[in-house]
Amino acid sequence: MFLGTHEPRLDEKGRLILPAKFREELSPGLVITKGQERCLYVFPATEFAHITETLRQAPVTAKAARDYSRVMFAGAHDEIPDRQGRITIPQGLRTYAALEKECVVIGANTRVEIWDSTSWNQYLADREKGFADVSEEVFPGLF
Repeated sequence: MFLGTHEPRLDEKGRLILPAKFREELSPGLVITKGQERCLYVFPATEFAHITETLRQAPVTAKAARDYSRVMFAGAHDEIPDRQGRITIPQGLRTYAALEKECVVIGANTRVEIWDSTSWNQYLADREKGFADVSEEVFPGLF
């Protein structure tokens, strides 16, 4: 499980140092792909394999499944972090997420998300009030 918020920077080669607490689980290999709200999703390779299997079971006649799969897999990049815990984010993914230098890396349960710092701060500002004011169960039986 990935938790927390971290603020690494991209270097001039498009590399990002993964937070130390995420490195062990990601060290065998990971997949970076396009996520919703213009962030990047980083999955451990084993978790991405589970997602792949689930999408494989969707009928090829389901247009939404085809569209989602195409965007997700076409933009995906697999990688093994180096000894310093760095990963290289391909230019196409950096452009998609508007990543330049200041980044935010968040733990999001089974995945890590990489955000442009400004985009994350705006997203969080827009969503925190709604989170604090939820008056009914978002997930029945959870709270």
